[in-house]
Amino acid sequence: MYGGTVKSFTTRECKENGYEFVDLGLSVKWATCNVGATKPEEYGDYYAWGETETKTSYTWTNYKFRTSGDSWDNIKFSKYNTSSSYGTVDKKTVLDPEDDVAHVKWGGSWRLPTKAERDELCDSCTWTWYNSGDTEFKGVAGYKVTSNVSGYTDRFIFLPAAGFRDDTSLYGAGEYGGYWSSSLYTDGPNGARYLGFGSSYVSTTYYGFRNDGYSVRPVCQ
Repeated sequence: MYGGTVKSFTTRECKENGYEFVDLGLSVKWATCNVGATKPEEYGDYYAWGETETKTSYTWTNYKFRTSGDSWDNIKFSKYNTSSSYGTVDKKTVLDPEDDVAHVKWGGSWRLPTKAERDELCDSCTWTWYNSGDTEFKGVAGYKVTSNVSGYTDRFIFLPAAGFRDDTSLYGAGEYGGYWSSSLYTDGPNGARYLGFGSSYVSTTYYGFRNDGYSVRPVCQ
């Protein structure tokens, strides 16, 4: 016989359109796993910002909304742009549903979080880092994000440190996590807002280049 205490991975899970979420007492509910994953500790797939399919390489020249240019300082865009220096100006700063991979892949009310919703997750939760090899999350490095909201403090999600993809390479897996928001980085539209973290920091001030492949953790209403 086996002894000991059985731990649940997440608490009070519910589903939206067949995909599980945890209600942390915030303005939106957070999915228990990444797009492309079936378990919380799995990395899942990587997507360029505004794209809805994975690729073998993530470059400026194969980016969906590129019209010209091949680097961060000369790229021009056909969509999601607030500056004439970066091509056609449409002043769109949040992804349309057809360009939101969470909504396209999962349907229902699923979508990428906005910058404000991502900030709320950081400000209203306790973030606890787990190293590779720790047993809590099957040896996967990342953050346990536990709600600080009264009545919800027994609830958490896990964000694995899945790294990111640039060109054909995967960087920082097991050490770093980058999760897209749906919000454009308006100070430089070659980037979009994301949640970045490592073992000693969690930051909401960063942005990632739109062509790189980052993780997606959906939210729903």
